[in-house]
Amino acid sequence: MKIKQFEDKGLAHFAYAILSEDTKEIVLVDPARDPQPYYDYAQENDAKIVGVIETHPHADFVSSHLEIHEKTGATIYAHSMVGADYPHKAFDEGAELTIGKVKLKSLHTPGHSPDGISIVLEHEGKDKAVFTGDTLFIGDVGRPDLRESAGNVTAKREELARQLYHSTRDKLMKLDNDVLLYPAHGSGSLCGKALSDANSSTIGAEKNGNYALQEMSEEKFVQLITEEQPFVPKYFGYDVALNKQGAPAYKTSIEKVKRLDNNYKPEGDSIVVDTRDQATFKKGHLKGALNIQEGGKFETWLGSIVGPEEEFYLVAADEQQLNTAIQKAAKIGYELLIKGAFVMDSAADEQSSELDLSSFKQNKDEYTIVDIRNESEVKSGKFFDKAINIPLPELRERADEVPTDKPVVVHCAGGYRSAAGSSILESKLPNVKVLDLSEAINEFK
Repeated sequence: MKIKQFEDKGLAHFAYAILSEDTKEIVLVDPARDPQPYYDYAQENDAKIVGVIETHPHADFVSSHLEIHEKTGATIYAHSMVGADYPHKAFDEGAELTIGKVKLKSLHTPGHSPDGISIVLEHEGKDKAVFTGDTLFIGDVGRPDLRESAGNVTAKREELARQLYHSTRDKLMKLDNDVLLYPAHGSGSLCGKALSDANSSTIGAEKNGNYALQEMSEEKFVQLITEEQPFVPKYFGYDVALNKQGAPAYKTSIEKVKRLDNNYKPEGDSIVVDTRDQATFKKGHLKGALNIQEGGKFETWLGSIVGPEEEFYLVAADEQQLNTAIQKAAKIGYELLIKGAFVMDSAADEQSSELDLSSFKQNKDEYTIVDIRNESEVKSGKFFDKAINIPLPELRERADEVPTDKPVVVHCAGGYRSAAGSSILESKLPNVKVLDLSEAINEFK
């Protein structure tokens, strides 16, 4: 028996392949949008994918469960509460799936979602591992506030937090201490607030070190788990629905994205997502374009700034960057929203103003400073006492709260987000000089 972990660093997502070496059968747990790595793994091991288990309808990424079923004939397993629209077999509490000497057993572990399950792997009569989805992480537990208005079954965060208390105490913590723990996410995921950067743990280690598993009352747990959770990206509810339905095939859907001529000029009121680096963007871009730079967290910020009800054009510096951006958009199902994609290799008419850093340092009161970090970041300390805090995911909707009597300086924590933030305000406040503090924020720490 082998367990193979697949990591998507951009979304801090872990998927798993469980291989029965004697029967050459594979069961996948929570696969990502692109199924090719799993096909490659099966081929390398001369094995067949016979099952796909979805621990819950994911909010932060799109799964390839339906595509894998259609290509390989593998059975999809999910809890009956999911109300799945795709062909599947209910995998409720007590259900078992056997491949060779491996037995996979379902535990209903609601809390992050009402329909969440954890999968206990038994090998040769002993529990060896548990795949906890978004219920239990390394160093944390799943947030309970994502299913208040999404999914087949909705529930208030307090109710889900209570369910999470019992799922951890009554089920997961009762497993043997040496049982390996394999979650669906690691550090950097927005499905929790304090995830470790480790990629595996044990039940015993989590009982000892995970803040959420320490002895406390149910009331204390509910208070602890519901407070100070990170922001909810705009795309989360959209992905829950898409996963419940089953997404279209990855490569086919990407190939349907309309490719346009270089330096295409979209209609004036279009949403344009420009993925070029901020220096290139500032030298010349389309009017109103949003500068969401292609990078490690591109897909998260794309789905946090642009809503799933909005179509957009996608711009990149070259074909390679454009392909990468489309592929990352597809990880959250946003390739379906792209009106057209094109390369911009010549400067457009709109230019961004450049900040005179020395003047800013000497005369901060002559500027309106907008801090676009999240509220939890601001609570840990402000860089500028008089700064206005509007988190980046809310900036397009709240731009009218920014005073227009002075030049506006935008900052974040390191410089990546401020490129997007300044481009948003530049678009929303056309009669005000908008300036990006960018990486110079590090001089004020």
